[in-house]
Amino acid sequence: MNLRTLLEPLYFRILRSSISKTPTHIAIIQDGNRRYAKEMGQKTGFGHRQGANTTEMMLEWAREFGIKHITLYAFSTENFRRNEEELGELFELFKDRFLKVLTDERVHKNKIRVRMVGDKSLLPADVLACVEKAEEATKEYSNHYLNVAIAYGGRNEIVHAARRIITQVRDGTLSPDRITPAMVEANLYGGLGLPPVDLIIRTGNEYRTSNFLPWLANGNESSVYFCAPYWPQFRKIDLLRAIRVYDQRKRSGSKPSCP
Repeated sequence: MNLRTLLEPLYFRILRSSISKTPTHIAIIQDGNRRYAKEMGQKTGFGHRQGANTTEMMLEWAREFGIKHITLYAFSTENFRRNEEELGELFELFKDRFLKVLTDERVHKNKIRVRMVGDKSLLPADVLACVEKAEEATKEYSNHYLNVAIAYGGRNEIVHAARRIITQVRDGTLSPDRITPAMVEANLYGGLGLPPVDLIIRTGNEYRTSNFLPWLANGNESSVYFCAPYWPQFRKIDLLRAIRVYDQRKRSGSKPSCP
């Protein structure tokens, strides 16, 4: 056992005790599954499966830290351009994990509502059926919310909201001078009523937010935490470091120093 392994539990306790404010809504860009698989000498599907396992652990950590809303960037509209083999692996993984919601005791014990954020019209029918089963099974829950962004693009979402509002104006049910930021927000994300994003986390050593929840994140000036580990390597202490960035910003009212 090396010195780092010995000291890390102490560091974790000190870090956690230093945090006074935790975010309500965290949005995570789970990047690096494919690069992780490549470095491990495995096929792409291996990275996605390991990433899905990390997601399950992360949800437990988030619940422990008292975070009510988690939004995961699982699959963008641009991801449809990937090759057929990878798309098939991803869609099978989505079906498996959404169906798992039906029997996962943690979901029902902790009353976690599972919802999809994105363009449902773009999904294969069998994937959409699994998504809707998970949504139906958890629709009465409100202790925690897991929002899975699939077939999602920030610009696409704003375009859809604009179309809904224009339709109301054209039908005579809405006057243009009554259009407000709150009304635009109500027409975003399928009317799910997502709260503003407090903290964006991106793994994989990428320093961009990739058009993720632009209205709720950029408009709210959310804190952002970029970290080096690929998503399958993301640890509880990485989540805590991200929360520290949010806490520092809330307390200082300015951009915190690098952790």
